[in-house]
Amino acid sequence: MNSIDSRLSIASSSIRQSIKEATQGLVERETLADLIILSAVASEHLLVIGPPGTAKSAVVRRVAQSLGGRYFEYLLGRFTEPSEIFGPVDLRKLRTGTIETETTGMLPEADIAFLDEVFLGSTAVLNTLLGVLNERTFRRGHTKIRCPLRVCVGAANHLPEEESLSAFADRFLVHCFVESVPDFLLESLLSGGWSNSTAEPTACDALMHLDTLSASVRNANMNQVRSALSHCIRLLRKAGIQLSDRRIVKSQMLIAAAAVLAGRQHPEESDLWPLVYVIPSEEGQISAREVLAEALKTTSNQTLNAVAEDASNSPATRAARIEEQAKALFAKDSESGAESAERERWILQLESIGREIDAGFPADTLPDSLAAIKQEITRIVSEENP
Repeated sequence: MNSIDSRLSIASSSIRQSIKEATQGLVERETLADLIILSAVASEHLLVIGPPGTAKSAVVRRVAQSLGGRYFEYLLGRFTEPSEIFGPVDLRKLRTGTIETETTGMLPEADIAFLDEVFLGSTAVLNTLLGVLNERTFRRGHTKIRCPLRVCVGAANHLPEEESLSAFADRFLVHCFVESVPDFLLESLLSGGWSNSTAEPTACDALMHLDTLSASVRNANMNQVRSALSHCIRLLRKAGIQLSDRRIVKSQMLIAAAAVLAGRQHPEESDLWPLVYVIPSEEGQISAREVLAEALKTTSNQTLNAVAEDASNSPATRAARIEEQAKALFAKDSESGAESAERERWILQLESIGREIDAGFPADTLPDSLAAIKQEITRIVSEENP
C-alpha cells in the first residue's frame, strides 16, 4: 500500500467510526448518515425529504457531533430574517457608514449546517444562501468572507412545486427520501430511542480526516470509470429518467468521493452507486435501482456500506452488512447469567441472520466469511435447543 492509499485508509477508518457513533440507536437511518458523509467529502450538499418526526435533524446533529467542528442549525419560517441565519449588522460600524455583518456563531462560519423546512425561507434568505452553497462565499454590504462549510443539509416534508423553489432544490446535488420506521422494527425504534435520550456520541477530531479525503477527491482520476458512467446515463435516459447536464457532471464528485472513502484515488465501476442519489425524485430513484441493477452489481464500499447496499443491493455490500451485524451479535454478552428473555431475543436475531444468508446466497456463491458465520450460528442454536 502506497503512502496516499495508507493515508486514505486511515482517514476512512476514522470516518467509519464516526458514522457508527452517530447512528448508534438510530433505526433505519444509517443510509442518511452515510449520505451526509459522502456529500461532505464531495463538497456537495444534501436535501432530505420525509414526514415530520423521522429523525432527520437527530441524524444530522449526531453526525456533526461525532465529526467535530462548528455546527449551525435553524428551523426556517416565512418570517425568518436574514440576520437570524447569517448574523446581524454590526451597529458600531453602521454609525460610520460601513455595513458589515457580525457572523460569529452563524451559518457563514459553520463547518456543518442543517436548515430545517428550508423551502419556507424568504427570497432574501434563499438568495443569500445560494451564494454560500454554490461558492462557499458570504456577501452582504461590505462583508465578504470565505465559508468553511463542508456540507449543508436541507430538510423538508416534500419537494416544492413552485418553479423558483424547484430551481433552488436543484442546488442540492444529493437527494435522500426517508419514511417512518416500519412495523417490524418498532421494538428496535423504542429501544434505540430510549438509549439515545440519555447518551451522546463521542466527539472526535474527524473533521481533518474529512478534509484529507476531500483533497483526494479533487485529485481523483476519473478516466477508468467515465465510459461506464456514460453507459449508466444512457440507460437512465432510455428509461425516461432525465438528469440535467449540471447534475451529470457533478455526479463525478460523488463517485470520486465514494472511491476515496473506499481507500482508493482511482474510481472503479464499483463506485458508481452514488448516481442513484443524484436523481432528484423518489420515483426516479426507485426506477433507477431497477434500470441500473446490472451496472451496479459490483458495488462495494466498506465505509459507506449501508447506503451502497441501499443503492444497489449488490451481493458484496449485502454480505458485508450481514457479516458486520453477525460479528456485533457475537460480541454481545450471551453468558448464562443474562436474562432468559434477553437471551431468547439474541438467539432469534442470530436465526434471522442465518435465514437471510440462506435466502440471499446460494451454496455455490456463499462467501467463506458468511459460511463461517452460518456455521457458528448453527452451533449456537443447536446448543440452545439440543
